[in-house]
Amino acid sequence: MAKEKIRLGGMALPNGVLVHGPHSWACAVRLEDGRIEVASARKRFQASRIENPLLRGPARLLEALALLPQVKAKLPAARLPMENPRTLASMLGAAAFVRVLRESGLRPIARELLSAIASVAPAVLALRSGELAAYHGAEHISIGSYEHGKRATREHERCGGHLVGPLVATSAIGNTLATRAPERLRRHAQAAAQIGAIAAATELFGWMTRNPSHPLAQALAKPGHELQHRFSTAEPSAEQLEVAEAALAACLELEHASAA
Repeated sequence: MAKEKIRLGGMALPNGVLVHGPHSWACAVRLEDGRIEVASARKRFQASRIENPLLRGPARLLEALALLPQVKAKLPAARLPMENPRTLASMLGAAAFVRVLRESGLRPIARELLSAIASVAPAVLALRSGELAAYHGAEHISIGSYEHGKRATREHERCGGHLVGPLVATSAIGNTLATRAPERLRRHAQAAAQIGAIAAATELFGWMTRNPSHPLAQALAKPGHELQHRFSTAEPSAEQLEVAEAALAACLELEHASAA
């Protein structure tokens, strides 16, 4: 009987790749002298333990955010995407644009739809960097090849980019409903709408991966496919792929050890 593959996720860095499984993570980076440095550890917070549908999505986001300081502490050479000044500037610009939109006279659904699109723009701009896009492609190829047993392409069906369509839709709907709350409760309603949007988008994304041929799944996945194809991934070099495979091997080693 074939051994079941461990479900993996990942994140591209400007100088390497982070790969994580249900219980562990590993990060590999290429140093300036050409050497590969690898660090790995068990996750401090494991979203896979959360079964409540309303909490699974926010828990996965929290898990990803919790990994970053842990990675940086164990592997100081790792450069995180948000350390880039251009990325920080785009985040501040997006926040200012959203604030202006919220005070505009646009119809609520149009205003919230544009706000949701603006909120994901900084991530798209960050991934347009040549090195980051190539490492993103290396991450997809290494994980996809492990999962499918053959050389994968640089586009992956579970890439976080596929969350863009569902998240834009659920955020726009949630925030539009929140604007109808009484003024004294509106901030609380907007916060609840954001949590609900993440939860709904994550569950919708899971349904999309299980039903890829459904017309709605294909429509919602279209923005993510276009982002991967046109902006967020590039064909990696052999050296970049070597870094991704080093991270993959280290992560799998820890996952297999925890299962033994």
